[in-house]
Amino acid sequence: MTVSLGEEIMLLSLDDATGEAKGQTAARWGVAAGMLLELVMAGRVTVKGGRVEVFDPTPTGDPLLDGRLDRLTRWVHGASSSRKVTDWLAREHSKGSQDVVASLVARGPVTEEKRRALGVFPVRRYPEADGAVERELRARLASVVLDGVEPDARTSSLVALLHATGMHPQAFPGVPKKQVVPRMAEIAEGHWAGVSVREAIRTLQAAISAVTVVTVLSVAS
Repeated sequence: MTVSLGEEIMLLSLDDATGEAKGQTAARWGVAAGMLLELVMAGRVTVKGGRVEVFDPTPTGDPLLDGRLDRLTRWVHGASSSRKVTDWLAREHSKGSQDVVASLVARGPVTEEKRRALGVFPVRRYPEADGAVERELRARLASVVLDGVEPDARTSSLVALLHATGMHPQAFPGVPKKQVVPRMAEIAEGHWAGVSVREAIRTLQAAISAVTVVTVLSVAS
């Protein structure tokens, strides 16, 4: 099963047994950035200089990606000036995560459980249903980050987003941060991608840093 970057990030964040998201805030930003990067890699969107533009609105054939592309196209075309990447991430980080989880449920890696916390408040959890996809994902990440295997472009993109969002604990549970951060940074800064994707990665990394700071300051105030 081929899964998108956004779905991979969500899978890493969900606890296999309880279905609860670990590092939920970081995962939401990562999912939104991952879906946008997928559209860049598909040749539908450009992300450059802090701005996002729709290059080609033609559907990709992937329902999850096409839903994002349609929303992004309407959002971009409804503006009198170019749109900021940070604004898109802020707009999409919640809705995008919901759609990604729904896609994972529909495709089978996780299942949805509904319950009531304290017998009153409705809660939804997404425990593992079929662990094959996540096992392959974690093995691939371990091979490039822990074992030094040369990553392909998609794995490098994923590592770059995980590094930007600080999702080291979710990607490598139980492994000391100092053991993975240098290698993840090396991959994120590498020249493994074409110019457009490399520019998109840098822009998304800066955008994630900016929206994360804003979120922290908002909570603190």
